[in-house]
Formats: sequence, structure tokens, C-alpha cells
Amino acid sequence: MRFLIVTGLSGAGKTQALRYLEDMGYFCIDNLPPKLIPKFVELCYQSEGKIERVAIVVDIRGGEFFDDLFGCLRDLEDKGYRYEILFLEATTETLIKRYKETRRKHPLAGAGRVVDAINKERELLAGVKLRANSIIDTTNLQPKQLKKELVKLFLDDRNHHGLFISIMSFGFKYGIPLDTDLVFDVRFLPNPFWIDRFRHYTGRQPEVREYVLKSKEAKEFLSKLEDMLDFLIPLYLKEGKSQLVISIGCTGGKHRSVTIANFLYERLLDKNYKVMVDHRDVDHDPPR
Repeated sequence: MRFLIVTGLSGAGKTQALRYLEDMGYFCIDNLPPKLIPKFVELCYQSEGKIERVAIVVDIRGGEFFDDLFGCLRDLEDKGYRYEILFLEATTETLIKRYKETRRKHPLAGAGRVVDAINKERELLAGVKLRANSIIDTTNLQPKQLKKELVKLFLDDRNHHGLFISIMSFGFKYGIPLDTDLVFDVRFLPNPFWIDRFRHYTGRQPEVREYVLKSKEAKEFLSKLEDMLDFLIPLYLKEGKSQLVISIGCTGGKHRSVTIANFLYERLLDKNYKVMVDHRDVDHDPPR
């Protein structure tokens, strides 16, 4: 199991980093009191492999509880648990600007000045920073650049492209999926519904799949669709997109869309993308 403790200066991007780590498959917890860390780690190890990556944020929001951090880390070491520390920081000028833009209050500011709170926090976190395995300065980083750094440091699976792709088949008669990013209409393909022996089948059956895919239109469409996705997906990755929903629609969502969605799923899986397929409407009006 990979166990990561995320800490650092308030306003340096810990919350954003935790979101990205969650996208990368980490089980994430924000602002966990340090005293609970050893017990939590023990529970994770008892999950029998169900939890493989864990990230928790620990910072001065915990108040007096934060003082327990070093003792808890020693406890982890005594029990043989391995951990890593990620420390996020930024320049004082940048942190002040971010607080002004968000209009949020620094946890240590009280009725005083933000700059004094930032300086005090640097002093409190100096010891943790010295023990950090990785330090990221977010002063000049755009969100997508921060994500790129996290992927490089904390993603073990080299086949994971940082993007989760969902392929959904659907029927236009039941409406377009609301969360879709790309919609492709395959109602121009030959419709197995009009073949008596296929009418009550779905695109899951080999006979229907063969009927749909053997058409000239299907072969040309899939060739062009693959070319388009080969062009688009790297651009989505470059922009830091973490999830892509591709919807394939036909009239009822049973034959053509299911066939094309399954075909596309297999091709993207072969290219080592993290992908799943879902047939939203295949069980509407089940066959008699």
C-alpha cells in the first residue's frame, strides 16, 4: 500500500492536490487529526488489498492536534508502516494574493494580518518540511501543471494515462445522457431491429455485432472515430481533464449503439486507457 501524507502552507493547493490524487485512485481524507493516523493506517492494511493508495491532508487547521504529528509518525515507523510526506508551499506574495482573491481567512490570522499568519505557519511547519519526501512550490503552477507533477510523483501504474474514459450506449428515444462530453449518433447504420431473428436480441449477441460491424458504413465510421479520439484524448490530457464520457446513441439503445460502444471500449482498452462501458438503455422494454 502507498500511504501519502499531504501537508504544507495554507493556500498552497492542498485541497486541489487531494482532488487530483482522488482522480488518480487514492482513497483521500482531508484534515485527519494526527492521533487517528496509526489506527487508520492499520485499518487500511486490514482491507486485504481493497485499498492500495491512501492520501490524507494534515495541517495546522487541526490546531493543538497538529502537535501530535511527529509522535504519530514515530508510531508508524515503530509498527513498520511506510509513509511519504508531500509538502506544498508558495511565496508569501502568492499566498496573500490567493487569500485576497478567495476572501477566505487564514487559519492562524485571528484578528491580525495575513502576512503575519503566513510567517507563523512557516515556522510551525519547518520541521515537517525537513522530513518531506517531496516538495512542490505551486507559486507559478497552473492546476494542470500541479496535476502533472502529482502524476509523475505518486502514480505507480505506468499504463494509467491520468484520464478515466466512460463509454455509454443509449437510445435517443430515452434522451441524451446529461453528463456526456462527446455524443455520436449511429442511427445511420443498418438497423438489426428490422431483421426478425435479431429484433429481440441486443448488441451483446455475436450475431448482431457481426451484422452491424460488417457494413461498409460501420467500418468507415469506426476508422474515422478512432482517428478523432487519437487526436482528442491527448489534448484532453494536456488540459488536465480527468474524466471523459463518450456516448453512442441509436434509436432504442439496444443494437447499434451497444455494438459500437463495445467495439470502442475494446480498442481503447488495447491502448492502455482506463476505460469502462455502460449500456444505459439496453434493458428498456426487455425482449419477450
